[in-house]
Amino acid sequence: MNRKKLTFLLSVCLAFLLFLTPLQIFGADLEVAATPQADLALNCKSAILMEATTGTILYEQNAEEALPPASVTKVMTLLLIMEAVDAGAIKLEDQVTVSANAASMGGSQVYLKEGEQMLLEDLLKSVVIASANDAAVALAEYVCGSIPAFVSRMNERAAQLGMENTHFENVTGLDDTVENHKTSAKDIALMSRALIEHKTILKYSSIWMDTIREGAFGLTNTNRLVRFYPGCTGLKTGSTSKAGFCVSVTAERENLSLICVIMGAESRDLRNAAAASLLDWGFANYALYTAPAGECAPVRVVGGTLGECPVSYPQFSCVLPKADVGKVTREETVVQSLPAPVAEGDAVGSVVFRVGEKEIGSVPVVAAETVSKIGFWEILKRIIAAYLSI
Repeated sequence: MNRKKLTFLLSVCLAFLLFLTPLQIFGADLEVAATPQADLALNCKSAILMEATTGTILYEQNAEEALPPASVTKVMTLLLIMEAVDAGAIKLEDQVTVSANAASMGGSQVYLKEGEQMLLEDLLKSVVIASANDAAVALAEYVCGSIPAFVSRMNERAAQLGMENTHFENVTGLDDTVENHKTSAKDIALMSRALIEHKTILKYSSIWMDTIREGAFGLTNTNRLVRFYPGCTGLKTGSTSKAGFCVSVTAERENLSLICVIMGAESRDLRNAAAASLLDWGFANYALYTAPAGECAPVRVVGGTLGECPVSYPQFSCVLPKADVGKVTREETVVQSLPAPVAEGDAVGSVVFRVGEKEIGSVPVVAAETVSKIGFWEILKRIIAAYLSI
């Protein structure tokens, strides 16, 4: 009997201690290692090279100066259109009626007529492949009802993306009458990265030649790199007398996705040569390191309805010099126990990635499911059951 009483008393003490256990939570933000800078002396006013998966900037040349972008403006126009398509607000199968305003656009065009109806998908292809100003206006009016409303949305979206040196005045990039229609190479890279998250756009931007109007009107891609640069998938060219020759190029090789922006080149050939040179440098020197998502050993839960909680961590990606990819090490730091309640997603540790002594990034280790706190009556029930089983 004395043994039973001692066991009972120990069980009661343990029950109270369950609610007094301290916990220290460890958390970490995803970080990307800094990358070295090269002096390529590109023949243009500004340039930038960004890795698309992580947003890491690999190279900059006067990348934050606000400059006229010409038709590279249409990256934002296309972003808003693709967001509307993917949100279900409009459909690729929709028939769009062309307004007088859209039909009046000059420059690059597919010669839309007032009142003409065309599939939204064909208008989209016309903008992406042939940089058609009339098609861009027709789509903008279809999405927002008017050009001023669409332009206002363009500037709102630019602010949301952190495009600090951008102000749009139209949807096309035509700059004969604008006062302050400008953006920067860095801002173009930011909106290009957002655009290519909509994978449908790459389906069109990688096309060299196509047709609309049931084959009666041919489209040829204004981006010659699509045909002549291995791995090029798009994205948008532009040129005016004010802007010079500009381009935002996307390319992929060996799981590395790059965005290259060139602004203010003196000719199309110089623009394309600068872009190809910058992309070559990026692919030659960098690689994308990726560690898949995984699980750590379960963590003990004190005072919970379950005795332990499974924990997991997300995928980690980081751009590294090619020579460092095979040198990455990882270290898991996870708490040994935690008190209930535990909510799914609670941080319980971190996985840190290093090259040598240098930390290149980390991801949080989190609870993979919820564990509720055990109630008083459940504790009492368990104590009594333990007592009676002696």
